[in-house]
Amino acid sequence: MVQFGRTTEGIEGPLPPPRERILTAARDLFYRHGVHSVGVEAIADAAQTNKMTLYRHFRSKDDLVAAYARELAAEGDALWITLAANYPDDPCRRLQGWVDHVEEILTNRFERGCAMANAAVELQPGHPARAVIEDYKQRKRENLVRLFSDARYRDPETLADEVFLLFEGARISIQCGGQGPASRVVKMLRDLLDRAPRA
Repeated sequence: MVQFGRTTEGIEGPLPPPRERILTAARDLFYRHGVHSVGVEAIADAAQTNKMTLYRHFRSKDDLVAAYARELAAEGDALWITLAANYPDDPCRRLQGWVDHVEEILTNRFERGCAMANAAVELQPGHPARAVIEDYKQRKRENLVRLFSDARYRDPETLADEVFLLFEGARISIQCGGQGPASRVVKMLRDLLDRAPRA
């Protein structure tokens, strides 16, 4: 486990490659402390390397933040691929799988909001990671539209907007004030999906 500026547990066996260690350390530190408050020295220290090695793999901290955002986006995209592979001919089971995923996130005691949204609020509009985050969020909405369309909801676009805002808002609520209202979101989400008219 990585703490601010250092590792707290020994790594058994050979160390992963430096780039992998740097990204792992950056992910942990950025998520727990924010992008701006974490310097490259703390990341290099936590990754058991040095700044020279970090800059060999990432031209700048901005480049590292963009790589961090790309890695998060790839993991988010992989969820939809997994759901499609697990339930290729059953959009209703695919939808249930996604709702289960939402519940798992919102009830995780280590959850402190969406890592991408947390980063986005700290970044200037022209930052290279902003485009990665914005593209990912757009794909996420498009995946919801496709999912609701496949499940034969009558107005998948509107439903996708409502569900997207409900989920994103819950994660922001967790970041700002703990589980609180967010603990009721899964029930609200299921109720919304049950009430929404289908073709």
